[in-house]
Amino acid sequence: MTTQDSATATRPIAVSTGTLLAGAGVAAFSLTFPATVWGLESFGPWTFVGVRTVLAALIALGFLLARRVPLPARRYWGPLAAVACGTVIGFPLLTTLALGTSSTSHAAVVVGLLPLTTAVYAAARGGRYPSKVFWCAALGGAAVVIAFAVQQSGGALSTADLYLFGALLVCAAGYAEGGRLAREMPGWQVIGWALVATLPLAVAGGALALAYEPVNLTAHGVAGLVWVAAGSTFCGLYVWYRGMAAIGVARASQLQLAQPLLTLVWSVLLLGERLSAVAVGAAAAVLVCIAVTQRARD
Repeated sequence: MTTQDSATATRPIAVSTGTLLAGAGVAAFSLTFPATVWGLESFGPWTFVGVRTVLAALIALGFLLARRVPLPARRYWGPLAAVACGTVIGFPLLTTLALGTSSTSHAAVVVGLLPLTTAVYAAARGGRYPSKVFWCAALGGAAVVIAFAVQQSGGALSTADLYLFGALLVCAAGYAEGGRLAREMPGWQVIGWALVATLPLAVAGGALALAYEPVNLTAHGVAGLVWVAAGSTFCGLYVWYRGMAAIGVARASQLQLAQPLLTLVWSVLLLGERLSAVAVGAAAAVLVCIAVTQRARD
C-alpha cells in the first residue's frame, strides 16, 4: 500500500460524509435483487455469478494496476479471505440460487435480517456482550422472518429460504471483517483485493457454467449483469466499506434498515411484483426489531 493510500485510509472523515457513503452503498445494494432477476432472464445462476464476479474483478484489477497498489501485507490476507468468501462469492451465489425460485419481495424480507446478523457477528468478533434487550429483539426479528418464510412456503422452509439464511451468515462475516479492515486500508482496496483474489476461481467457474447453461441475451439480462458487477459488487461495496469504517459497523447497520423496504419498492417498479400485506408487515416488524437492537447494543 502506498503512503498516500495509507494516509487516506486512516484519515478521519466527517460522520456526515461517512453516513452519505454508507447510505449510497445501501441504495446500490437495494437494486441487487431486481437486477439479479433481470440477469437470470439471460444467464443461468452459476454463469451469472461467475461472469459478474469476473467483470467486477477486472474493474478492480484495472484500478489497482492504474494506482500501482502493492500486494496487501500478509496480516490482511485472513480478513480479505473472509470478504471474498462472504460478499464476493457466498452471498451473490446463494441469493442468486434462491431467486431462481423465490420472489424478490420474499427474499428482501428474509435478507432484512442482515443488519442483525452483522451486528451479532461484530459483537462476537469484538468480544462484546450486548444486553438482554438486544438479544430479545434479535430473537424476535429472527422469529418473524422464520414465521414469514414458513407461511409463504406452505408450512415448511423452502430450499430458497435455506439459501437465503446461508447468505445471511456468510455476508455478515464479510461485512464485519471488511468494515474492520477498511479502517486500515482504503475501502476500494478492501473490495478490490477481495475481488482479484477470486478471479481465477470465477473464470474457471464461469467457463464451466457456460458449457452447461444456455445464454439468451436480452436488454434486461445485460443491464442486470452490468449493474450487479459494476454498481453493487464494486462501487456499492467500495462506498459501503468506506462509510462503515468512518461511522462504525453498528451505525452503518442502522442505515441498512432501509434496504429491504427499498428493494420492495424496486420489485414493484421494475419487476411488477405485487406486494402482499404479510410481506410489508413482516418487513416492518423486522425493521422495528433491528432498530431496538441498535439502541440496546451496550
